[in-house]
Amino acid sequence: MALLQARVKSVLSGDTLIITNQKGAERTLSLAYISAPRLKREGDEPFAFQSREFIREQCLGKVIQFQVLYAIPTTKREYGRVKLPTGVELPDLIVQEGWAKVREDAGKKEDDENALAYLDKLRTLEGEAKSEGKGVWGKGGHIETSSEVADPNALVEQYKGKKIDAVIERVLTGDRLIARVMLTPTKHVQTMLVMAGIRTPATKRTSPEGKDIPAEPYGTEAHTFVEERLHQRKCAVELLGVTPQNQLIANVLHPKGNIAKFLLEAGLARSNDQHVTLLGNEMSQFRQAENAAKTARRGIFTGVSSKAAGVQEADFTVSRVLNAETVFIRTRSGEERKVTLSSIRQPKPSDPKQAPFGADAKEFLRKRLIGKHVKVSIDGKRPASEGFEEREVATVIINGKNIALTMVEAGYASVIRHRRDDDDRSPDYDALLLAEETAQKEEKGMWSPKAPAAKKYQDYSESLQKAKMEASVLQRQKKVPAVVDFVRAGSRFVVLVPRENAKLTFVLSGIRTPKPARQPGDASEPFGQEALDFASRRCMQRDVEIDVENTDKVGGFIGTMYVGRENFAKTLVEEGLASVHAYSAEQSGHANELVAAEKKAKEGRKGMWHDWDPSQEQEEQAEEAPLPTNGTNGTNGESTERRKDYRDVMVTHVDEAGKLKIQQIGSGTTGLTELMNAFKSFHLNKANDTPLPGPPKVGDVVAAKFTLDNEWYRAKVRRVDRDAKKVDVTYLDYGNSETVPWSRLRPLTQPQFSTQKLKPQATDAVLSFLQLPTSQQYLRDTVDFVMEQTEGRELVANVDYVAPEGTLYLTLLDPKVSSKIDESINAEVVREGLAMIPTKLKAWERQSADTLTQLRALQDQAKEARRGMWEYGDLTED
Repeated sequence: MALLQARVKSVLSGDTLIITNQKGAERTLSLAYISAPRLKREGDEPFAFQSREFIREQCLGKVIQFQVLYAIPTTKREYGRVKLPTGVELPDLIVQEGWAKVREDAGKKEDDENALAYLDKLRTLEGEAKSEGKGVWGKGGHIETSSEVADPNALVEQYKGKKIDAVIERVLTGDRLIARVMLTPTKHVQTMLVMAGIRTPATKRTSPEGKDIPAEPYGTEAHTFVEERLHQRKCAVELLGVTPQNQLIANVLHPKGNIAKFLLEAGLARSNDQHVTLLGNEMSQFRQAENAAKTARRGIFTGVSSKAAGVQEADFTVSRVLNAETVFIRTRSGEERKVTLSSIRQPKPSDPKQAPFGADAKEFLRKRLIGKHVKVSIDGKRPASEGFEEREVATVIINGKNIALTMVEAGYASVIRHRRDDDDRSPDYDALLLAEETAQKEEKGMWSPKAPAAKKYQDYSESLQKAKMEASVLQRQKKVPAVVDFVRAGSRFVVLVPRENAKLTFVLSGIRTPKPARQPGDASEPFGQEALDFASRRCMQRDVEIDVENTDKVGGFIGTMYVGRENFAKTLVEEGLASVHAYSAEQSGHANELVAAEKKAKEGRKGMWHDWDPSQEQEEQAEEAPLPTNGTNGTNGESTERRKDYRDVMVTHVDEAGKLKIQQIGSGTTGLTELMNAFKSFHLNKANDTPLPGPPKVGDVVAAKFTLDNEWYRAKVRRVDRDAKKVDVTYLDYGNSETVPWSRLRPLTQPQFSTQKLKPQATDAVLSFLQLPTSQQYLRDTVDFVMEQTEGRELVANVDYVAPEGTLYLTLLDPKVSSKIDESINAEVVREGLAMIPTKLKAWERQSADTLTQLRALQDQAKEARRGMWEYGDLTED
């Protein structure tokens, strides 16, 4: 009979092969006349594995010639002889080496002489093997075999880091195998292995309901790829971990390398993010192989376009840290954009275990990024979800390291588990997962079982009493460390003082910055917005140092703030975004450097000095000239006529600093009377009892119910206390202020009552030629006296000067007492020792020599009589 040709696909036992022809058709061929030990699920017979291994190594994968000698009709199993490419024949070799026995019933029904002669040959070979104790004729041969792993985790721990020999018995899918793992020479386990680091498409399968489920694209190809290279091949495996279903995860090492990597290169698998922590740095090789397949569009990546290249790495400055995962970055041109750190998530506010770490995580990020130069590359976009807008995700590099990785290493961020098709992820994604696992094991940050103590800041600027109490503490300290929490204007900030657990409104001393617009649509003073923007860029969330000098009347802390060890007030002045306030500058002790900075800004025509005229300098210097003491008026003997601008006024309010609010009697007050009558009628109508639509905001113009008379007036919100639900308001037409609950506010949206219809009637004013006491006791006496002299009276005011910001400098006369300008209320204040003539006079004051002379005479009388502030002697002698 002619010999047939086939390829050995697998070896079932020491006497049975699975062979295939060129078309892939399979047939089972058993070796004639012999019987080898059996591999059984309940336990192998002695020498069964060794017998199978002997023949597997001889013929697996090789093209053989075979001849069928006989078949059993009932089982249709064929028996025959095999000739290997080397010329060696089976079953001759296996009997000769003792790995199979000649069946006792062999040849009993055989009458062919050639067959009987061949049987005699086999029995002779068997006798030689038996006499030599070869194979099954030897001792031992038992191997403990199990098809179940009692404790997969313990097995992994025992053999982690070791390469173990194995034979792949069956390929289920491209990434799942049945392997016989040879733990020791006498102990084997046959179990499923899941390939580490990859996931292949599913193969054809049957559902629990019995329905056929077709293979996913390239699932069959992946299965074939692995089967051709590993089926019944001996290889090495490395146990790495266990799946949630208690299946072993392992590296399967072909003689040429990790089979998973070859699957990735062929485009027959994707990287499995869930195995990153098991593979460590090896995962980067898998990513490279996968990316190469994507670029070449192989296998499952056929027709899939590669991810578009993001924004190339560029230089930015971090301008603000919004939270522990989102920052604002600014280009050199000043353009600002918001980015979220790729692939990480801050401690979840909704998670009671993570939420307490949110503030620490944000502070950790702020300290490392704010104001720093970083390199940023955009990785993609995070889609809108759960009320969040779509966000750009980016990798932010500082000092050569991904800050997201630093956050995860410290336990202040977790790693997002991306969908398989989500490529908008960090290029360091594998390192992030490894860092997270380490942080969890070491119980760092939010993985600690112990939550940090909550940091609570006391707002000391919410009342003047609290401010004065805290100021007394801070005034004894120099350069107190603080953090700028918010920038309200160029010279006004909200700062946090961690060591005092204090929150302060902080105002820079010695300067005045233009005011920015309070509300969208409002007009700001020239360069007010520029000053705010500059201060925000330089100070927002920065570590600073502060010196507290005093407090203002609304609880603000006045002092010096150092940014990078430099007085920030000086920086603002140098940029032309602030002017020097002479008195305050002297009090702060920084007058010289501030004046020098202002001079430099003027000469450079910076900011508000862009159209500065040097001739103004002479006038300013003249304004600072001291009061002459030789009896002359300082004008080389030439008398200049005093300005005369008489107006009928009423003083509506005197604040605690002695400044006035006045109404000018005329069409404005007539209009106010009409408006207030209509206003009262409007608010008496219960149909108009409408509360505010939401919490009030600073700068809102509202209707407020005054506490003393329970009438409604136009007012402006100056400060909001959200906890107590109260606001500080200033009444626009009268100038007085008070604190009222939100319930005493109504919206002022009616056009007939708007400030466009009738402008606020309260005007800022001060008494001319007077310097009020610095002592709070004497100042209180002065305020009481002025109120007594002006309250409820129609007065005549001479407007001596109008300041650039609109403040009126007045000499007040009570026409019922005297119409002489030299018998004014101003003069009475000096006569009572409740004010003095300024030691430094402005130019317009120096033009009123006669008035100054008369006031000096009254001042001398007060000194001599020891009235008011002079009761302990002359304050000016020093």
